[in-house]
Amino acid sequence: MGFIGWMIVTCEILFWVFIVLGLVTRYILKKNTLSLILLSLSPLVDLLLLILTSVDLYQGAVATYAHALAAVYIGVSVAFGKSMVKWADERFQYYVLKNGVKPSKHYGRKHASEQLKGWVKHLVAYLIGVSMLLIMIYLINNPLRTEALNAVMKIWSMALTIDLLISISYIVWPKKESSPSKKL
Repeated sequence: MGFIGWMIVTCEILFWVFIVLGLVTRYILKKNTLSLILLSLSPLVDLLLLILTSVDLYQGAVATYAHALAAVYIGVSVAFGKSMVKWADERFQYYVLKNGVKPSKHYGRKHASEQLKGWVKHLVAYLIGVSMLLIMIYLINNPLRTEALNAVMKIWSMALTIDLLISISYIVWPKKESSPSKKL
């Protein structure tokens, strides 16, 4: 794995480290200002990755799947970042602090609605990530150096379409709560 690949791994780890530290600081240490600072550092990780990827490509690197994944990572982080923090916050309160409301599972129309909202976030992530990929392709202006970027756009387009079909399937066939006998 090259430099950019390792940077993606590092940024993903840092993203979750800042989230966990922010939650620990907020709920256990009761330091709300420090907590906000730590939580606000997670988007700066995305900015760092964007800068490193841009510099690497500017210096003449052939765009790899890692460069493309950097754009995917940034798109997903921007689109899902707030909901990922909320998800982590709810679970931290319930499972670690043993207070708060137990995270609920949704069924029927509510589940279908949540799935469609998730797909819309996926679409936003896609639009951000693909825009970044297209900008990279345009700026590099060399099809031999951007093959991986095009390949990732095609794969992501298929994944977005499959995600939409799955989300729509929950409208047609709503998710039902399993009966108590099936839970054993």
